[in-house]
Amino acid sequence: MKFLAGAAVALAAHESGHLVLDFAFDARPRLKRVSFAGIPFFAITHRGDLSSRREFAISSAGFWTQEAWNEALLTENPNLRRTHAPIRQGALAFNILASAAYSAVAFKKIGPVERDTRGMADSAGVDERAIAALVLAPALLDAVRYFNPDADWAAWTSRGAKLGGAALIMKR
Repeated sequence: MKFLAGAAVALAAHESGHLVLDFAFDARPRLKRVSFAGIPFFAITHRGDLSSRREFAISSAGFWTQEAWNEALLTENPNLRRTHAPIRQGALAFNILASAAYSAVAFKKIGPVERDTRGMADSAGVDERAIAALVLAPALLDAVRYFNPDADWAAWTSRGAKLGGAALIMKR
């Protein structure tokens, strides 16, 4: 149960990342009912007249939140895997698996139009598959860090990938 609670908190943190920037940019966020493969869920959406940089930031904010949290978890406790910390492990697992799922959908360019990766790609003027790679790389590297805490190369490569993804905001 604690593991699942950690995952639920990570989901809330991802969505909160979007909301913080939605409110900061007066983007008038709202919930919208969407579905994917017949499964109904919701998306947080906002007004459509934002600058490309603001759109990119809002669309990226959930991933930035996940990546920052992963970095904090794995820097604070590189041996998290060998620690009894089900809430932290659940949050890390959610963050990695959510990024992998978003990337899979982005590589195929499927799913609701409100998906974060499409918003990032359109606002940055790049192919959504490039965004998929930018989202997937740090997640995979953080998984390597979790299973092999002595892999210093993975820690530094992950950090570089995270910064590289955030730097794409300068493209527009």
